[in-house]
Amino acid sequence: MWTVTTFALVPGAGGAAWYWHRVVPLLEDAGHEAVAVDLPADDPAAGLSEYAALVTSAVEGRDDVVVVGQSMGGFTVPMVAARRPVAGIVLLNAMVPLPGETAGAWWDAVRSEEARVAAARAGGWSEEIDLDTYFLHDVDPAVAATGEEHQRPEAERAFETPCAINAWPDVPTRVVAGADDRFFPADLQRRVALDRLGLDIDVVPGGHLAALSHPTELTAYLMAFPRRRE
Repeated sequence: MWTVTTFALVPGAGGAAWYWHRVVPLLEDAGHEAVAVDLPADDPAAGLSEYAALVTSAVEGRDDVVVVGQSMGGFTVPMVAARRPVAGIVLLNAMVPLPGETAGAWWDAVRSEEARVAAARAGGWSEEIDLDTYFLHDVDPAVAATGEEHQRPEAERAFETPCAINAWPDVPTRVVAGADDRFFPADLQRRVALDRLGLDIDVVPGGHLAALSHPTELTAYLMAFPRRRE
């Protein structure tokens, strides 16, 4: 039989575990454990090392852990995998780092803005970044409203600290993009995944915040991740 998997769910910039609140009960209803980790994004003394330590501590004692990183969480998850055994990594609309790279340097290195503007011109939406156009365009307004109290800015420290790995962890890794992600368009994610990991991407419905807009489809994808047999 399949083992129970612990999904360590790492949020993006802002660090709010709330981002995963529609996925957590679906994973738990299916018999798995879901640990959404709140990160101290607004703490000017906290960087990626502190983030990785919190995630590692949150799943202490678990044997079958899949670490899932959303957006900027892509910088934290390989550091977790370097600190403890994990069954795999899932990168969701994520920044895929090189060893030693900072999140602040990533944007120019992968030409993120160039890809975003090109997608905006092709899709016919504004090139100016705003919350509704780039993040909430496919999220139910009632769902989005519940997140307002959880929002906080990301301190510069996390953008300045390097992804402290020597190489990408030798564990099963999947890169999954929201089909309608306007912030990190799927074509950008495909190019980065191929260049940096030698992987193609999988695609699920939704935009950059797919866990809020399409939790059922995303949960089904996560549960299909290869797991060990007992």
